[in-house]
Amino acid sequence: MKIHFINARDIPDLWFQAVHDILDEGRRFQIDRGSYAGQTRLEYDYFCGHVQYPGTIPLIPDIPPSCGIPNPVEEAYIFGGEGYNRSYIEYLMTGHKQPGESYTYGERMTRVPIFGEKLRWWKEKNKDIVDLREVDGKIIFEEDGTLYLNQIEWVIDTYKRFGYRNNQMVLQVAHPSDVTLLDPPCLRSIDTRIQADTLHFMVYFRSWDLWGGMPANLAGIQNLKEYMAGEIGVKDGEMIVESKGLHLYGYAEELAKLRCLKQA
Repeated sequence: MKIHFINARDIPDLWFQAVHDILDEGRRFQIDRGSYAGQTRLEYDYFCGHVQYPGTIPLIPDIPPSCGIPNPVEEAYIFGGEGYNRSYIEYLMTGHKQPGESYTYGERMTRVPIFGEKLRWWKEKNKDIVDLREVDGKIIFEEDGTLYLNQIEWVIDTYKRFGYRNNQMVLQVAHPSDVTLLDPPCLRSIDTRIQADTLHFMVYFRSWDLWGGMPANLAGIQNLKEYMAGEIGVKDGEMIVESKGLHLYGYAEELAKLRCLKQA
């Protein structure tokens, strides 16, 4: 396997380099299952990107008018606006789930039910196993008799209370039972590190749509990072992003060639 590494200035730079390189470095194969089954796509063996200034504006890709193609991401899609009932920020950072959705990233991060042995240990106040905290309605809250955890607020609170050198603070999106879903979450985890009073994110996607998914996802995740850094009281930092399935669908390949001036 070939690990493809990109060092980027900001999110649009990461996107452009990844789109440019996949046209030469990606392997073409047919999709056997999941989204776009039966079609083909280009995919990196393994992708790793380092974004040094992910908060640089604009967050969405740069598409010169001369290319004659639409931007793969609209700002209204990320931040809310005409034509969208829900912004991507809401999808990522709140527990709201619409009918027909098996999950949202926000639900997984902000509305996590505590059950089974963990709930028993919590009720038993077993401090040898569980980091007990008050049911404050924000970090830990109860609805209809079920106890829920907001991971985002828990991580913020933990850094503020116990200091920054902590390797436990991972925002988990994946559940072991996700293997039973026909379309399990692509985003699996957002790991965090505070170093030199600066919050950094390490993000992993099991599968990742390069053309429209990467820029939208990272714009939303950057906003999450800025929020958390502000609440903790540290500076906003860098991103390291990884995926064993960063890909370009067949329908976007011609658009990618136009953007990268590789059209024959």
